[in-house]
Amino acid sequence: MKHVNSDPTDDQVEQPRPQRPRHGLFIVGSNTEVGKTRVACAVARAMVAAGLRVGVYKPAASGAVRRDGTLVSTDAEELWNAAGRPLRLDAVCPQVFEAPLAPHLAARAEGKQLDARLLRTGADAWRSEAWDVLVVEGAGGLLSPISDDDYVADLALDFDYPLLIVVPNALGVIGQTLQTLVAATAYRRQLPMALRRPTSRHDLDFGQGLTTAGIVLNQPQPPDPSDCSLLTNGRELATRCAVPILGELAYGQTDFEPPVDWRTLLGLPPRTE
Repeated sequence: MKHVNSDPTDDQVEQPRPQRPRHGLFIVGSNTEVGKTRVACAVARAMVAAGLRVGVYKPAASGAVRRDGTLVSTDAEELWNAAGRPLRLDAVCPQVFEAPLAPHLAARAEGKQLDARLLRTGADAWRSEAWDVLVVEGAGGLLSPISDDDYVADLALDFDYPLLIVVPNALGVIGQTLQTLVAATAYRRQLPMALRRPTSRHDLDFGQGLTTAGIVLNQPQPPDPSDCSLLTNGRELATRCAVPILGELAYGQTDFEPPVDWRTLLGLPPRTE
């Protein structure tokens, strides 16, 4: 989000809107470590199998590994492979850092500066009409910081794709999911000037909202046999959430149950043989 300067009358610079395919999904988690990459890869594979030309994009990644002196994001690599290796790996993720921290903090730990503009313009590599859909994977949850002046929600606003919210099938998922939906529904970039607190650089602004396509219940780790909520979480979410539970990705599986018609969900034309 655009944070408030010490003088609220100062001009604030708009970040560029990404130039990208018309159709896409912005994948976020209800928290960290909920298996966003696993779900994003399953989405990309399913879309490719449905005959779609799929681009994949991760604006920034931290916790990367070194291979032959080069930093590689394994998340970005998995996305790239799932989509059939379109373009180049650096087009999937143009900013990669080693420390397992929020990207802007990981960059600082390496004596670098995360480029907030590139978070958006890096997607320009996918602007060609060669791509039907772009799958964007965020970092953490909607309110996870991704730069000094951006939360993941700010990128979601700029990409203007519907959200796909990944939630873990585990105890506590109901509260996490509902809180994420509240944030998505209420989030906006900027409060009216009269409501700002100029002494704070990190106010959270609410009111405009993000569109949510649906929720995926994910099981990235072996199920805990002592967790009785595993049998009821899906039903409870379906009862309490105003957006659809699109499906579940069970542990060890690569396909959603039930299968998701991504073409229809995104308003794409039917496949022609």
